[in-house]
Amino acid sequence: MATEPLPRLDSDTEIRKELLPYCRLKLGDVWEDPLRGHRVGVLDATCPNAVMKLMSPKRAKIAVNDPPYNVSVGNKTTQNLSKLNLAEYVEFSRNWVKNAIEILDEDAHFYAWLGADQKDGFQPLPDFMLMMREFEGLQTRSFITMRNQRGYGTQKNWMAVRQELLYYTKGNPDFAVVYTDIPKILRGYYKTVQGKRVENLERSRSDTIRPGNVWVDIQQVFYRMEENVPGAYAQKPLKAVERIIAACSSEDDLVVDLFSHSGTTLIACERLGRVCYTSDIDPIFAEITIRRLEHFRQTHRTGFQFHNPFKELETTSEAVGTKQEDQLTIF
Repeated sequence: MATEPLPRLDSDTEIRKELLPYCRLKLGDVWEDPLRGHRVGVLDATCPNAVMKLMSPKRAKIAVNDPPYNVSVGNKTTQNLSKLNLAEYVEFSRNWVKNAIEILDEDAHFYAWLGADQKDGFQPLPDFMLMMREFEGLQTRSFITMRNQRGYGTQKNWMAVRQELLYYTKGNPDFAVVYTDIPKILRGYYKTVQGKRVENLERSRSDTIRPGNVWVDIQQVFYRMEENVPGAYAQKPLKAVERIIAACSSEDDLVVDLFSHSGTTLIACERLGRVCYTSDIDPIFAEITIRRLEHFRQTHRTGFQFHNPFKELETTSEAVGTKQEDQLTIF
C-alpha cells in the first residue's frame, strides 16, 4: 500500500534483498529471549528436527498456527506467486500438522487459521479439514469465523469479509470462559427456571457476552492501527490471538506458533504472561518478530503503525547494532 513504508514483504524481491542483511538469524538459527525465555527461530515447520530444535525439551499447552493459505486475493500484483497445487499444499499441511501435534502436551489445544479460495473451488479449507481426520489424537472442537470489517471489494460477487479458524484439542485440556467487550443488551425470555421465566440478561453475572464461534467484534489490522506491522500482509489481530491464549492457557504456560509472520502470538504471550516459542522459514519475518518484541518493551506499543520496522538500523549509529548483539543468544 502507498500509505505504508514497506510493500508486501513475501513477494517484493527487491526490498527483500535490501532487508536480508539486517536479519540477525539465518536458516537453522534459534534466538532465545534473555528476559522471559521466548524463542524465535528461522526454521522449516515441515522438518521434524527443526521443530524439535525450537521446542526441545519442552511441550506446549497450545499451538496457534497461521500457515500460508495458498489462496490468491486482490489484483495480479498482490497475488501469492508461489501458490502450490492442491495435492502439494495438503502434503505440506500434513507434515507441519504432524510436527505440531508431536510437540504438544498430553492435554493441549490446537488452532489453525485457514482460507477458502472463492475463485478456485474454495480450496484449501475443505481439503485441509478432511486431511485433519487422519490425526486420531485430535478431537474437533469448533469452526470459528472471524469477520473482517474491511474486505476485498467486488462488483460481481459478495465482498469477502471472513477468515476461518479451526479448533481441535488433544487429550482433555482446560478451557477458561472469557468474555467479549460487547454489551449484553439483547432482551427476551428464553426459558423457565423453577417456574419463573428468565430473561437473556439473567443468563450470567457478566455485563458482556461470551464469544461464540462467529467473531464480529475484532477489527482487521490495517495501517492506521497501532498494532500494524508494515509489509506483513497476513497479520492477524492481536485481540483474536489474545482471546485464544486467555481461554486455553494459564500464566507461564508455553505457547507455540510455527508461522510467526508479524509476531502477533509472541506479543500476545508477552502481554498475557505466557512464554512463546515461534518460528518462520523467512528470516525477514523472524527478524520482524524479534524487533516487534523489542519495540513493545521499549515503547509499550503493540506494533509499528506507519513506521518502518527496519528504519532504526538503517539510520542509527553502530551503537544500536552493538546493543542488539549483546542481547542475542543463538543456538
